Amino acid sequence: MKTLVYAALALCFITCSTQNNDFNTSPMSEYKGLLQAQGITSYQYGTHTLQTKDSLYALKSERINLDNYIGKTITLTAEPIEGYPVDGGPGYLNVIGVK
Repeated sequence: MKTLVYAALALCFITCSTQNNDFNTSPMSEYKGLLQAQGITSYQYGTHTLQTKDSLYALKSERINLDNYIGKTITLTAEPIEGYPVDGGPGYLNVIGVK
């Protein structure tokens, strides 16, 4: 019985030590620009856009009501969404916060 318990503990330790714990590995950055409602697009992702000095980004957020910032120049904290851009569209950001 002890052998079984030791084997189970050993297996648990091996499994725990080899797990890939990716806590906050996505690169969050700040972006400053003019926020606008998305409208109709050819790339069909995002709810809003942010026009920075150099780039256009499609935005989404589950935390922030981006409608409150339409037409305003803002600084936001966001993380790029993997797999974008597609269909010739802009980069896609998940907005975490707004300053």
